Amino acid sequence: MAITIKLRQGQTWRQGEEYLRIVRLERSEVEYKSMITLTAKKGNHHKVSKKEFCRLLKKATLLPPVVAIGV
Repeated sequence: MAITIKLRQGQTWRQGEEYLRIVRLERSEVEYKSMITLTAKKGNHHKVSKKEFCRLLKKATLLPPVVAIGV
């Protein structure tokens, strides 16, 4: 049974020891940032096709969105 997940800008995925965050999402292309920790601002930017990105996410886990609380 297949599960359908919709890609959205800002989603964070965990794949092994690496975190992937979608920076820009277009019709046929995804730009994402790979990071070692969630709190680190440093990371590598990658630009791949949606098909490649979906293949990359096959064994990844979608992390819940972080809710920002206004002060």
